[in-house]
Amino acid sequence: MRLTDKVCVITGAASGIGREAALLFASEGGRILAADRDVAGAERVVSEIRSAGGEAQAFRVDVGNAPEVQAMIAEAERCFGGLQVLFNNAGIFPLDDAGPEETSEEVWDEVMRVNLKGVFLGCKFGLPALVRAGGGSVINTASFVALMGAAAAQIAYTASKGGVLALTREIAAIYARKNIRANALCPGPVDTPLLAELTADPDARARRLVHVPAGRFARTEEVAWAALFLASDESAYVNGTAFMVDGGISTTYITPE
Repeated sequence: MRLTDKVCVITGAASGIGREAALLFASEGGRILAADRDVAGAERVVSEIRSAGGEAQAFRVDVGNAPEVQAMIAEAERCFGGLQVLFNNAGIFPLDDAGPEETSEEVWDEVMRVNLKGVFLGCKFGLPALVRAGGGSVINTASFVALMGAAAAQIAYTASKGGVLALTREIAAIYARKNIRANALCPGPVDTPLLAELTADPDARARRLVHVPAGRFARTEEVAWAALFLASDESAYVNGTAFMVDGGISTTYITPE
């Protein structure tokens, strides 16, 4: 029960990594505010948690909208009395995010609004709540592409995740003496509905898989386990890291035959 009585706000909780994290954190004693633009999906996750005896509340949020994010944090404090874990996980990856010449300004702006501004707003309003609670953990979902380029062009997504990593490192330094840790979770390709959409073409899927030493994409629960470690007191001296969960992609020159 690594998160007993810890209040956890998780964005993007309706599906993928966020959903797995909400279920896992609740099973470890966490009290969950499952936030997502897809509130019906968040409510389904909450129903699963409650049916297993956990505490959870759904909340509709557009993470790029400041008043909604502020209301999300206020709801966590109102429902559960505080905040100890902030998992800024929500993100998008439009299919028309391509190279710098092909990507429209509209796509660029929306990716930055959700992926980077959304994390900034989560921290802007969440950090004071963590301070009020006496400290806690901030986990911001970046990506392995925050540290290396992607030859399958995705310029807005890659740039947004690099920004998340830089933002996280600065927050880690600023808030360390307030008993708050901040780490960037950097997954490799994860077998989510989003990735399935991006790799619907078998050739596109094979092109990505060829670089994965394990020969498969990560499972959502494998990334959620890493998030649980960062949320728990077991990572009490882990701060400011790019926490890689990429199956070795970033350290491999040639994959096994």
